[in-house]
Order: sequence, then C-alpha cells, then structure tokens
Amino acid sequence: MQFSRLVLCILCLLAPAAILSTAWLYAYPPLHGCGFARPRNSTTPAPFRLLALGDPQLEGDSSLPKRGARVVPSLGVLWGDVRSAGGWGARWDVLRIGVGGLWEDGVRGVKGCRKRVDLWGNDYYLGHVVRMTRWWTQPTHVAVLGDLLGSQWVSDEEFGRRAGRYWGRVFRGMERVPDDIMGGAGTEEEGDEGDVGDEQRGEKQSWGGTTEILGQDERWSNRVINIAGNHDIGYAGDLDEHRIARFERAFGRVNWDIWFTLPPTTNSTPSPPTLRLITLNSMNLDTPALSPALQTTTYTYLNHLITTSHPVSLAHHTTLLLTHIPLHKRAGICYDSPFFTFFPAAPEGVKEQNMLSPHASRAILEGVFGLSGEGGKEGGGRGRAGAVLDGHDHEGCDVLHYILRRGDKEECGGRLAEDEEEGEGGEEGEGDEPRWQAMRLPSSPSRPREPVYEIGGKEAPCVLGEQTPRMREVTLRSVMGEFGGYAGFVSAWFEEERGEWRIEFGTCGLGVQHWWWAVHVLDAVVVVGGAVLGKKSGDDEGVEKGKGKGKGVKTPMEKTKRVGAMPQPGEPSKKKG
Repeated sequence: MQFSRLVLCILCLLAPAAILSTAWLYAYPPLHGCGFARPRNSTTPAPFRLLALGDPQLEGDSSLPKRGARVVPSLGVLWGDVRSAGGWGARWDVLRIGVGGLWEDGVRGVKGCRKRVDLWGNDYYLGHVVRMTRWWTQPTHVAVLGDLLGSQWVSDEEFGRRAGRYWGRVFRGMERVPDDIMGGAGTEEEGDEGDVGDEQRGEKQSWGGTTEILGQDERWSNRVINIAGNHDIGYAGDLDEHRIARFERAFGRVNWDIWFTLPPTTNSTPSPPTLRLITLNSMNLDTPALSPALQTTTYTYLNHLITTSHPVSLAHHTTLLLTHIPLHKRAGICYDSPFFTFFPAAPEGVKEQNMLSPHASRAILEGVFGLSGEGGKEGGGRGRAGAVLDGHDHEGCDVLHYILRRGDKEECGGRLAEDEEEGEGGEEGEGDEPRWQAMRLPSSPSRPREPVYEIGGKEAPCVLGEQTPRMREVTLRSVMGEFGGYAGFVSAWFEEERGEWRIEFGTCGLGVQHWWWAVHVLDAVVVVGGAVLGKKSGDDEGVEKGKGKGKGVKTPMEKTKRVGAMPQPGEPSKKKG
C-alpha cells in the first residue's frame, strides 16, 4: 500500500472523531446543561448572574527544577572523577558507577519537561473553562472563591509570575475590580510590600459599600472578584501584612462589599430591591493568629457588615456572601470533616483547618444574616434572606444550616448516626439552648466518607417547619482538572408576587484535563497528517507532470521518419539490398 493511501485511510478514521470531539469541547456548556436558572414563566435572564470558580491553584517553580540548575549535574562530577582516576581500570569503574547518576539525571530532566508542559496545559485548560462558560452563559459577574495560586510560601518573584499567568492565560482579557469600588487607596498610594499602613489596620478603613443599579455598568462582566484563600495569603497562623499587601496589589481587596439595586421602575416596593454582595477574608477568623492587628481588622469589618445591614424585616433585600473556608458542620455531612492543626511555636497559630470553628460560623450566621434560635427576635429569628458561597473543600458540598427554636420540629428519615453530636454552636449549644445543625442536600456533588444520612434520595433528609431559621451554603467543587473543571452558576432575581429575592444555584463540569489534552492532540495529528498528505499529493502531481514533459509530443517531421519519409539533405539514403 502506498504511503499516501495509508495516511488517507488513517485521516478518514481520525477526522470525524476530531471534528466531533472538538465540537463537544467548545460547546460543552450547552451540551452538559451548564447555565443560569431563569425566573419562572419568563424569557428574560435573571438580572444577577454570577459565574463562580473554586480553587484553581496555579502551581509554579515549587514543582519544577530550580532555575539555572544544570540539566545533567552529575556529568561534571563524573568528568572530574574520571580525570582524577589513577588508571584505565579505575576510570572504567568510575564510568560504570557514574552511568547510574546520568540515568537519574535523564529521568529527572524528562519529568521536569513533562511538568512544564503539564503546567502550560493546565493554564490553558482552566482558561478554556473560563472562556467557554462565559461565552455560552453570559454572566453579569465572575468570582474566584480563593486559592487562586498553589502556595502562600512562594517568593515575591514567583508570586508575580503566577499572577501574570493568572491574568495572561486563565483570565486573559479580564481585570480585577477597581480600587475605587472596593474602597481601597489604590496600588500607587501603597507603601512598601511589607508596610500595610493605618488604612489596612482598620484605623481609617474603607470597606467599599458603594451602590450601583444592577446591570447599568456592563464592565462587571469583564471583572474578576477574587477571594483570598489559604494558598494565597495563608491561614491565621502564618498570615502577615506582607502577604496581604502583595495579594491586594495583584488581585484586589480581601474585605469589601457592594450594594446592587434594581431599577426603581421594575418593582412596587417603597425602596428598590437590593442585593448585597459581600467578600470576606475568612482566613483569620479563628485563633490563635500570627497578626492580632490583621485579625482585629477582619472582625472590625465583620462588625461593619452587621451595623450597616438592612433590618431583617425588609424582605426585599438579600445578601450573598463570598468567602473561602466553609462554615462548620459535623462530620459526615460533607467530604471534609472538622479539622484543625496548630504551629508548635508561639503564638501557636492555626496551621491548617478544613472548616471554620463553631464560634466563627455562628458569628456569620447570626451576625451577618441575623438568624437566631430565639423566636422573640425581630422577624421571628428567620433573619435576612441570602446564601453563602465558598470553596476550600475541593469535592464540593451543598448544605442547609438551620437552628431549631423551642417548639420547632424536624423530621429526619434515613439517619445513620443516631447519636447527636454537639451542634454548630459548640459549647454554646449545650443544655436547652438552640444549636446550629446542617443537613446535606441531594444536589451536593460529593459523598461524605461516613455519611450521617442515607445518600441517594431526591429529597432532603430532614423536613423543617416553614418558620425554622435556615441558610443555604454551597461549597463549590474545584475547577481543577483533577476534579472535573467545575463551575458554579448563581442566579438571583426579585419575585414581585412574593415580594422577595430568589437565589438559585447550578453546577457543571467539563471533565478531567485528559479530555482537553486528548482532543487537542487528536486535532494536531489530523492537521499534521493532512499537511503531509497534501504535500505528498503535490509532489506526486509534480512528478507526473515532469514525466509528461520528458516524453513530449512528436512533431509531424518526426512522425514521417517512422514511415520511410525522404531523407533530409546530407542524410544518406537507406536502400534494401
């Protein structure tokens, strides 16, 4: 079989697969059902549509060979040992032993090259998820729920390189939220990287708090709301002013809020319905903390959120909280369980944590949202409408936090663990005092290691009374390829007939990064194969034309020579003997 025919047969098999797989890769959002929920009986999209991404964790030099290091470091050592060997026998022994080192260097070099390619592909895989979900679903806002980068321990130089990749590859063409919206002084007014100054310490702090009409500024769709995570600035035990400063220069403030109102003509309420978007640095809510000043700043901001909130009786206002560390819940609700470790040296700060402590979680639920287990509170303790959106747990989780007041009842079926642990209020929930609890919703993408309730039903495991205070928390599954490239879709709209906001969540994933690699490798093979086939066909056509020119076309005079034409002058005649 000719080579060109073999290539053609292979292309006939691969081309349809390449076309179909490429079409799927670039149209996966509608094919996978990715999108924002719409208001009921409405053809117009929700006015607030947030595309949320969790934990991209861009890696860098910590997973690569050191810059400037020799490709084959053992070669120089081996050459020196060979030259210093006494005789040829000794040199042969040195060479024989040194081959092992050369082999290890080669393997290490190949792994380093593979890792560089892997990091390059990971950046563009994440960028593909961002571009396709934005193009197909048209969000009004975009947020990343922490762990933008892969390590808080990197140097400033490496931090800058990763930030450049973040903006240049993953979120190419987008920008961070301007400082005047977040209430910051701006990067040009900041001092040295290690100097945060009075404004960061809370003495003259501005937390944003601007008010905009929702949908009026279309530039929001091109901005990224960045939440600080532990791999960006560290946990409470290693978070310092320097890390806060460099994060805020590259990605924006760690604490700020904004109010979005609907146009006055679209509703009949005395004041326009309002959605309050809050970004909260939850990394130093728990103690001990390395920097008490920074922790004080965070709690000052938390108190600011509480004192500037609307009364809980105003149902036409809602709050969406964006943070990184999930709220506390007992083991068996989500994939991660409560977990804390601390540094051994003073001040023995928080080294690692899976969730917030019960105290910090209660401060958010009862402070920011005004929920309460005491029925005598304003609004019956049901608090403000809203939701919590966070990351950190790469598997993702969808839960409902609730607190049973005296007289409230819950009906929970399929409970696997009969013993009731302390609620989310910790020691504060002892005795007859109401305590916070949580139940996993069927929409949760992950399965707990040891589930509290039976898993597999389409209904929530517990039925609560209509007046029971509750708050939904969605922990978004990671956008990393290892976890399927998931994205979250948060829709919010105001329902006139009910006089309140409705918030809906949806998630979907592209699939592991190997699919992205496979499709592009297949496309490359088809393109290269087509180019080779085209060149081969062109060469064959040129050869055929060359052969035609070599044979030529007989002239009439040449034809007469074959039939015994008269000889030309000077040409001897041939006679039969």
